[in-house]
Amino acid sequence: MTLSSIPLNERPALVRKACKALGVDGFIIPRGDEYLGEYVAPCAERLAWLTGFTGSAGLAAILPEAAAVFSDGRYTVQMEEQVPHDLWERRHVALEPLSDWLAEHAKGLKIGYDPRLVSRSMLASWQAAGVELVPLPRNPIDQAWTDRPAAPAGPVVPQKLEFSGESSADKRRRLGDALRKAGQDAAVIADCTSLAWLLNIRGSDVPLTPVAHGYAILHADGTAEWFVSSDRLSEGVLEVCGPGVTVCSPTDLAKRFEALKGRTVRVDPVTTAVWFDTTLVTAGATVVDGTDPCTLPKAIKNTTEQDGARKAHALDGVAMARFLHSLTVSGIGQHETDLVTRLDGLRARSADYREQSFDAISAIGPNGAFPHYRAQVGHDRVLEAGSVYLIDSGGQYPFGTTDITRTLWVGDQEPPAHIREAFTRVLKGNIALSRIRFPPGTTGHRLDVLARAALWQIGMDYDHGTGHGIGSYLSVHEGPQNISPAPRPVALEAGMIVSNEPGYYEPGQYGIRIENLMLVRPSSFKGSKGTFLEFEILSYTPIDYRLIDVALLNDAELNWLNAYHAEVQTRVSPHVEPDVAAWLSEVCKPLVR
Repeated sequence: MTLSSIPLNERPALVRKACKALGVDGFIIPRGDEYLGEYVAPCAERLAWLTGFTGSAGLAAILPEAAAVFSDGRYTVQMEEQVPHDLWERRHVALEPLSDWLAEHAKGLKIGYDPRLVSRSMLASWQAAGVELVPLPRNPIDQAWTDRPAAPAGPVVPQKLEFSGESSADKRRRLGDALRKAGQDAAVIADCTSLAWLLNIRGSDVPLTPVAHGYAILHADGTAEWFVSSDRLSEGVLEVCGPGVTVCSPTDLAKRFEALKGRTVRVDPVTTAVWFDTTLVTAGATVVDGTDPCTLPKAIKNTTEQDGARKAHALDGVAMARFLHSLTVSGIGQHETDLVTRLDGLRARSADYREQSFDAISAIGPNGAFPHYRAQVGHDRVLEAGSVYLIDSGGQYPFGTTDITRTLWVGDQEPPAHIREAFTRVLKGNIALSRIRFPPGTTGHRLDVLARAALWQIGMDYDHGTGHGIGSYLSVHEGPQNISPAPRPVALEAGMIVSNEPGYYEPGQYGIRIENLMLVRPSSFKGSKGTFLEFEILSYTPIDYRLIDVALLNDAELNWLNAYHAEVQTRVSPHVEPDVAAWLSEVCKPLVR
C-alpha cells in the first residue's frame, strides 16, 4: 500500500512536531475513519501511513520517547512484519491493552485524540489509564501527511426496491415509531452501512463495501436530514429515498444540531464519534445512549434479501467450483496473487458480479497460519505439491454479499496424518454448528463452543471468532450478532445471516479454515420456549475429502457431509462445463468408513 512519498521512518517525528504545536505530548491513532467503519478510504488510512501496519483492526499511540501499535490475534504476525521495530512496540490489544501501556508510559503527559475518530466507548476504555486525554481541534497526522489523498467523491446510486425489499419511507416510519415509543425525538445515524440501508442507497467511497460517506438525523416522525453533497446524487436516488428526506450540506451538520435544542437525541456510544455527543450537548440537546436504530433491523434480512443471498451464493458456488477445478489442472506453479486474480475473473463471468467483498486471503503453506494474511505481488508464495492452500474470499452482488473459505491439499501424495486430523476436527466443529437446533433467545456466545469442542479434545484452538454477520450488498462484517467466545447480548433471530468458520493454525507450517454462510430460520420443532431455530446453509462448495479422516467422524457427521456434497452436486453441476461437472462428481462422492 503506497500512501505517501514521505519515508516511513520520518513520519513519527513529523507527527510529534505537530503534536507539540497543538499543545499535547502525544496522540492516539485508531484505525477507523470519521464513520468508524472497518474499511476506510485511502485518505483515512492514518494508522497505515504512520506505522506501516495495514490490518483492518488496530490502533497506535505515539509519545515523545515511546510508541506502540496494538492489534488482535489475527494480526500479531503481520504487525511484526510490517511495523519498524526500532520505532514501534507491537502489542496484543487484548493481552496488553492501550490503557495499561498509557498508564506505564504516559503519566503526567497530555495525550491528544481526534474526537471525530473516537467513539465514547473507545474513549472510556482509554480513560482507565488515568492520564489526561485532550480532544484536539485538528488531527496532527493530517497536518504531517502533506501528500494525503483527496477524499472520495464518487456518485451515490439507488438500491432498487427489487433488491432492498422495503422502501426507505417504510423503514424510516417503523424506526421513527420505535424512537417515539422510547421517548426520543431523533437519532444520529453515523454508520455508513446504516445510512445505506435506511435510505436504500449505495456508493463507492471505501474499497469493497458499497457505501457512501455521510450522516443523517432520523426524526421520530419518520423524516430524515441527510448530510451529503447534492452534486454526488445520481438519477433516481431521491426517488428511492422517498418523501421526507431533506438533503443538507455536510458543513451544516453542527448548525442543524441547534434545531435539536431541548430535544432528546439517541446516540450510539459505539458506532458514533464522541464529537456528536459534545456538539449536541453544546447545542442544548439531551443525549441518551442507545443502539443505532438501524443495526438490528438491518441484520434481520427480509424475504427479498434472503432470496438475494441465496442467488448470490448460487453464483458464487459456480465460480468456486470452476476455481477449485482449475487448481487441479493448472494450479501448481501459480503465485498466491495470481490465484486471487483467477478467482476474481471467474466470479466476474457473472454480469451481476461487482467486486470482492474483502481482500481475498490466498495463503499457501506457512502463510496460511496468519488468519488474515494478505498476499502481495513479489512477496507471495508459489503453489507446490505437498502443501496446504487456504482461500478465503467473497463477492459483492447487487442482491447479496458472500464469504467462503476452503482449505485444500495440493498434489497427488497422501496428506500427513496430523494435518488430516487437524482438518477433520475443524470440519467436525463446522458440522456441529451447522446441525444445531436452538431455542429463541440464544446468543452466538452460547453456540461458539460447538465449533471448538473437537479441537479442544486434543489441545487445539483458534484465536478468532467463529461467526460474524453479513450484510445484503453491504459490509461482509455486520453486527450486532456474532458467534464467538466474547459474550454479546444479542440473540440470533430468524433472518440473520452468520458465518461458520472454525479453524486451526500451525505457525510456520499451515492454516486450516472451513467457512460457510448460514441463514437463521425457524425449524419445525417446537419446545417449551416456542419454535426452535436452525441454520440454512447458503454456501455450496466441495470440502476437500482428501484431508478428511473419516474414522474421526461419527455417523451423524458423516451423513451430514455426504448430504451436503450431494446438494453441492445437485445445485452446481447443471451450471458448469462438462469437465467441471465430472470433477464435481468425483469430489462430491459419498465417503464411507
